Amino acid sequence: MRKNFQAKFPTTMIHLSFFLTIVFTLMSLSFFSRTSSAGMNGESPSQPSEEVSAKIIKSDEEWKKILSKEQYEVMRQKGTEPAFSGQYHDFQQQGIFVCSACGNKLFSSKAKFYSSTGWPSFWSPISGKSIITKPDKSFGMDRIEVLCSRCDSHLGHVFNDGPPPTGLRYCINSVALRFIKEN
Repeated sequence: MRKNFQAKFPTTMIHLSFFLTIVFTLMSLSFFSRTSSAGMNGESPSQPSEEVSAKIIKSDEEWKKILSKEQYEVMRQKGTEPAFSGQYHDFQQQGIFVCSACGNKLFSSKAKFYSSTGWPSFWSPISGKSIITKPDKSFGMDRIEVLCSRCDSHLGHVFNDGPPPTGLRYCINSVALRFIKEN
């Protein structure tokens, strides 16, 4: 009996290892592929939303009329503002950061930290429904892009070199954010 167990033990460990690898991979994919599915509530895009409402879909021409040239380049063409140039990279006030294109609540100042990268950094979004992430292989790099779940505007990228409790660093362009001070 003992000899039979020893013969099967390596095979059992391989199966267990394979199973755990699949579980952790699926958990990671689930985390980085969150999407929203909330209904339209009729609020103005310039006001912060309590719940994520239905997608806002506009043509490029409509976005060009609404956004500044810099906002359009970053948020609709997936650009990046120069490091240390944005108004929120070393910003310390208490409140929430919303999408500058649609008002969707994105990040709390309570999750903001100084990363010395030159962009505002957060260890967590305000809600799992406020953002969506997707793989970004542009410029020969393997990154995870962060988008507003309401209007699909490019916000920045998320990296796994952040502080506890999540270990994540949401590196977000200041121009994609609007700050609302806490009352």
